[in-house]
Amino acid sequence: MLRKLIHILFLPCSTATMLMEKRNAGAISPKEDWQLSMHIKICKWCRAYEKKLKILDDILKRKLSHKENTEINTTEIQEFKNKVLKKLDL
Repeated sequence: MLRKLIHILFLPCSTATMLMEKRNAGAISPKEDWQLSMHIKICKWCRAYEKKLKILDDILKRKLSHKENTEINTTEIQEFKNKVLKKLDL
């Protein structure tokens, strides 16, 4: 009950995941950052999503920095993220 109330007061999970993506892009306000931090402290699912998101972003950055003949499309990345979100049922 308390966790549901806190989710409502701070952020729903769908907004939290969007803010995680936004924070990775470097475009998050201090208020949003605080709200996201509070949400992550109470939500184990979003905490797990954040860890996996960091791993995926690190892998993609390494792939892009090696400049191999591997071209990664932004649409492919978004499709992959959508599949992950669908499996998480968010």
